[in-house]
Amino acid sequence: MTPYPHAPTVEQLVTWELPLDPAVVAAVRAGVSRQLYAWGLEEAVFTTELLVSELVTNAVCHGAAPITVRLIREHALICEVSDGGRGSPRPHRICGCDEGGRGLFLVAQLSRNWGVRHTSTGKTVWAEQPLP
Repeated sequence: MTPYPHAPTVEQLVTWELPLDPAVVAAVRAGVSRQLYAWGLEEAVFTTELLVSELVTNAVCHGAAPITVRLIREHALICEVSDGGRGSPRPHRICGCDEGGRGLFLVAQLSRNWGVRHTSTGKTVWAEQPLP
């Protein structure tokens, strides 16, 4: 099931193919910022950069190549990160002394809805935000 009712138009969609490299997170955040400004969604920049960077970091650390990021501006702002890994990401309970494991907790807190779709080539983790 997709989080949107029909296929987005070219003007509503941007896609980036990423290498399996932690250094790509900063570049994809900058790309997200530029795209949101182009769409007139300046208010969503901070939250969307954080969501995408958490999802990309999870894909790089726990997934497999190839990694694809899609931003979809339709009835909502949807961020999708796909990778070739088969495992389902799960939020963890966080203790005060934990060094990591907060990514999906943040995604759940910052998005209106989020989920995982399994595909024949891996999985897509998506997060949906209301349009400002």
